Amino acid sequence: MAKVNIALDAELVVEVMVLAGVGNPQDAVELVVRDYIQRGHRTEARVVPREDDARRPEPRPQDHQG
Repeated sequence: MAKVNIALDAELVVEVMVLAGVGNPQDAVELVVRDYIQRGHRTEARVVPREDDARRPEPRPQDHQG
């Protein structure tokens, strides 16, 4: 995999290291980025309609007669 070098604010990196519980700055930032990507994939999986959902009729609201 190709590598990319970026410059980040030291305070930001230290906070990420503390929150991630990781002593290596590179590993801490990588964990945060990977988690962000995984959350995006989980969100996509919940939002994208499945094919079988399109075939299901929508439930009709029941009329309550008193």
